[in-house]
Amino acid sequence: MTSETADSAEAVGTITPTADAGFLQRHGGTIEYVLIPGAALAGALVVFGIFVMMSGKNPLDLYFYMYQGAFGTWFSWQNTLTRAAPLILTALCTALPAQLGMVIIGGEGALLIGALSATSAALLLQGMPPLVVQIAMVIAGVIGGGLWIMLAGALRQYRGVNETISSLLLVYIALAILNHLVEGMMRDPASLNKPSTREIGAANMIGSIPGTDVHWGLVFGLIAAVAAYILIYHTVFGFAARVAGGNIRAAKIVGLGVSKLILTICFLAGGAAGLAGMVEVAAVQGRTNANLAAGYGFTGILVAFLARQNPLAIIPVAILLGGISASGGLLQRRLGLPDASVLVLQGIIFVFVLASDALYGRISFLKGKS
Repeated sequence: MTSETADSAEAVGTITPTADAGFLQRHGGTIEYVLIPGAALAGALVVFGIFVMMSGKNPLDLYFYMYQGAFGTWFSWQNTLTRAAPLILTALCTALPAQLGMVIIGGEGALLIGALSATSAALLLQGMPPLVVQIAMVIAGVIGGGLWIMLAGALRQYRGVNETISSLLLVYIALAILNHLVEGMMRDPASLNKPSTREIGAANMIGSIPGTDVHWGLVFGLIAAVAAYILIYHTVFGFAARVAGGNIRAAKIVGLGVSKLILTICFLAGGAAGLAGMVEVAAVQGRTNANLAAGYGFTGILVAFLARQNPLAIIPVAILLGGISASGGLLQRRLGLPDASVLVLQGIIFVFVLASDALYGRISFLKGKS
């Protein structure tokens, strides 16, 4: 070995650890946000597989059919994306207030109120051009859902009511309002066994993306997620929200309008969930009935937590959770598992995600230190 080669080898040996440490110091946090939720998800799947094995089923068959039901065919993909659309929007209902340090879990209620508002707008505008009706439905759904979650924000800001409790209780109030109206003044007399409102009309449905069976609600969700990311991370308003979320007393001292921030963020969050309700009416149900209470709002909470409240990360996580939900039918047919098994899996995932929260910032090799 020549002296020049030796010097080069020594230089590489000297620089490489420092470079690696610098890389980990710069990107360790980002790696954590991917590694820890991924490990929590994998751990939940393993535990769920053990439960399935205890019931006499092969866990490998479980994982195979879950993949087949979620992503194995083009039909599965379309089913997954259709289910992901409302999950993206309801996850934003939790993720946006989280920027202010608020834990809002009332997306299901905002979805129901948004659906009722959108249906009311469509029924009132019967005979108008479809585009006018659809725009009115979007506006009504967003305003209805937005005001519903803004109520939780106002109770927290002006009355000191815990927003987690109030937003959860508002879900049951929204469900009671929906049942009261659907079984009362808004009921279609023709709906005998299953109370429903009158149909909004085929012309007013938003239809599917050309060449697919996936409705336009997916596009609405993608646009909303990207817009939320830009708002939170690339605007003065978003910066103010994150400052207030980090230290609300400091935000008040420097003159930030905390009340305005809370009410605005809560309105936008509820508006996203209300839009999900509008999409379910205008793209799937065609009317308002009890089928709208399908749990999308509650699953959206899990999506938001897995995505670490990042609006862009919500998109792939919603697709993943949508796939798990879509695989429930196949698991029931091929393995004889109850269709609600996917709900059990979602519960296990949620427990693992909450437990893994203690690991952030504590994984030494991601800190770039030897």
